[in-house]
Amino acid sequence: MATQPAAQPPVGTTTTPPHRPGRVRRAVDVIDERLGITALEYPVPEHANNVAWSLGGVTAFAFGLLVVTGVLLVQFYAPVPEAANQSVRDLSSQVWGMRFVRGLHYWAAQAMYVTAALHLLRVFFTGSYKRPREGNWLVGVAMFGLVIFGLFTGTVLKWDQEGFEALGHNLELAGLLGGAGLWFSADFANTVPILVRLYGAHVVMIPGLILVLLTLHGLLVKRHRISPHPALPADESGDQAPPAEPTEPFTHHLRRIAAFGLVLTGLLGVVAVLWPPSVGPRPVTGIEVTRPPWTFWWMFTLENWVGLSGILYGGGVLFLLLIILPFVDRNRNRHWRRRPVAMALGLLVLLTIATLTVLMLFTTAETHL
Repeated sequence: MATQPAAQPPVGTTTTPPHRPGRVRRAVDVIDERLGITALEYPVPEHANNVAWSLGGVTAFAFGLLVVTGVLLVQFYAPVPEAANQSVRDLSSQVWGMRFVRGLHYWAAQAMYVTAALHLLRVFFTGSYKRPREGNWLVGVAMFGLVIFGLFTGTVLKWDQEGFEALGHNLELAGLLGGAGLWFSADFANTVPILVRLYGAHVVMIPGLILVLLTLHGLLVKRHRISPHPALPADESGDQAPPAEPTEPFTHHLRRIAAFGLVLTGLLGVVAVLWPPSVGPRPVTGIEVTRPPWTFWWMFTLENWVGLSGILYGGGVLFLLLIILPFVDRNRNRHWRRRPVAMALGLLVLLTIATLTVLMLFTTAETHL
């Protein structure tokens, strides 16, 4: 039986060869088949693409800067009391580029604290901590606590007068906590200097925990999606943005965060050149003459009023309020105008912290140790 010839296209028409993806596209497809990168392309509502709603991503970018610069700094830092201070001085003055790297590390830490605090405030004022996102709020609060602990340990590692006095507060607060403060005391490991343990916390424990919580934070955002904007309509449940709101893939959202992060890096680089962080000489025991870093001023005003316990009371009350917030605020409304009680209490806390911080500018360092 004779076979029929293949059908020919009509005269005057052209055929288009099948599209063959380029090498890069094929490589991406191979990686995606195994790692599922396209899972990041879940839809993100349009309102989440401005700076205010990207502060969490900018904070993560600052964390990345801290990791990169920290890896470089640990190559030249000696985490023992006899050599710590001098090693910071040497890397800042004798190792090419390390003065800038240390400045970038220092200012990235300040930026991470500020952006994390602003991110928490944005989440609070937009009601994004409400059901079903209570768990993610607690994860964010835990990361904020780790950022504060990282600032403290970084201050101690300089092993100058400021760092030594910060450690003195750490030791005496551990004593006030009794058994609960054992890890923070020198008695936890008598054969290992506490500076070594705080160094381990600074370079391993704190970044590791932040990375774990950051991963969980991102997974919960994907699970519950970006919260609706309180000034825009929500869906029928009130927990999600409406289907009619324009969206774009989360990967595009990441591009914007990367752009914001690069701008932040440029600004921090300029600041690191113009205002490099200082380091004092080796500490002198038995005196208390320095103010703490500005991030702790409000707590140290309380210390001046009521003693060392003021630091515990102030920090404890703040974090207790942050932890219980999503469980006591059962108002389903997200717009700030419809949440007068929460807004009044939130503003009261902010004004209290701001006032205590400003008061520290006009008080002299007192001896509490």
